[in-house]
Amino acid sequence: MAKTRIRLLAVTVLTLLLSTFSFAGSSSAGPSSAGPSADESAAAHPEMVVSAQWLADHLNDPKVVILHVADKAADYRRGHIPGARYLSTDDFTTGNDVELPAVDKLKEVFEKLGVSDDTRVVIYTTAWPPTAGRAFFTLDYLGHDKTSMLDGGIEHWMIEKRAVTSEEPKTTRGKFTPHVHEEVRALLDEAKKSTEADAKEIPVDSRPMRRFKDGHLAGAVPIYWQDTLVDPNNDPVFLSPEKLKALFESRGVKPGKKLVTYCEVGLQASHMYFVARYLGYDAAMYDGSIHEWSMVNNLPVVKGDSPR
Repeated sequence: MAKTRIRLLAVTVLTLLLSTFSFAGSSSAGPSSAGPSADESAAAHPEMVVSAQWLADHLNDPKVVILHVADKAADYRRGHIPGARYLSTDDFTTGNDVELPAVDKLKEVFEKLGVSDDTRVVIYTTAWPPTAGRAFFTLDYLGHDKTSMLDGGIEHWMIEKRAVTSEEPKTTRGKFTPHVHEEVRALLDEAKKSTEADAKEIPVDSRPMRRFKDGHLAGAVPIYWQDTLVDPNNDPVFLSPEKLKALFESRGVKPGKKLVTYCEVGLQASHMYFVARYLGYDAAMYDGSIHEWSMVNNLPVVKGDSPR
């Protein structure tokens, strides 16, 4: 009887040990084939960037709306991704200083394009690349958290020899409910606070280094928007999340402080706002940017390549 109890105890202990080793092994294993890739897992919000392949697989998904951002309708008609709807830059910006229109107007714009609260929106542009970032910023400001950018835009789509069309899709009006996030739009007062020596924010200048040296906000770090892309002129796919993080860290940007992106009028800064959000930084975009800071208010800037 005693021998039987000993055998049962031994089997129980062995079972527990095997279970422990099995659990430890599964915990230390890499991502499964169904999980995110190494690059995706390095980004805080991998869903914000979709590949050409992903989009090709979802062209007929009724919950996906593709927005082709362009300055002129002729650019859209010349050729767009099948199913894409035309979003004019004039519909989500206003004035020479590229400000946000009223929320009611933006609601009308996106509803006409078929955007509803449960719509996955995918953005690309044939205009200046930061314009796509501005469209993303606008939807993020409105609280639509299902917005993505097409990695590499239509340029990469065509490099992969995927179809484009001149046919305009039939569009059913959407039902869009704005939930405005004022905290992602930095106004002049927040921009001023970000320049203080003990600020909780870091101004990020998204312009070329030449313009940074011409005059920047005190304490600003330079990260040119083009530096976030592999080949901005021919194949504008994003750098891997690891390389993007390394770029930010090389300029002294680390998690813990809010980033306030700015540029000339809020376009390049919108692209950088997108990248910051993609990587998981708390961020806001200074809409007035240098135009408001220098040209309207004549506030001081720092010349040269030093932050202060």
